[in-house]
Amino acid sequence: MRLSTKSRYGLRALFDIAYNSGTLPAQIQDISRRQEISPRYLEQIFQSFKKAGILKSKRGPNGGYYLGRGPEAITVKEIVRAAEGDIALVDCVSDKSPKKKKGDCSFEGSCVTQIVWQEATDKLNEYFASLTLKNLCERGQAMGVKREQDHRFVYFI
Repeated sequence: MRLSTKSRYGLRALFDIAYNSGTLPAQIQDISRRQEISPRYLEQIFQSFKKAGILKSKRGPNGGYYLGRGPEAITVKEIVRAAEGDIALVDCVSDKSPKKKKGDCSFEGSCVTQIVWQEATDKLNEYFASLTLKNLCERGQAMGVKREQDHRFVYFI
């Protein structure tokens, strides 16, 4: 299994929102600039996250994108599933695979490797479920990742 740019960039963008904006709306141009991701592509990716309830948006001059729930309640598993669909290393262990029908595989029920793929898939799902955006923000802070305050809300007198 190889994760597409949709889930990789999506996770980076959601981390960016959680890390830099908190509860304030983040503008797509700022996320795009900081993460070096095309704003058009981010808009496409964000549609999946909005459908899943991970992300919300607000229109207007002070608008932008913000997290649908707190960063402690959004897991990496949820993000990857919203971007990619079912997380499975091979089709034969995917619950939602269109190819998975009874009798499709002549080794169904007697395939030792299917057990290996299922166990690996379970461990990957368990790991992704154990990580939240809050955990990533804590890691970012520990790594010294620079935070950028939203310039729309910084005033000098």
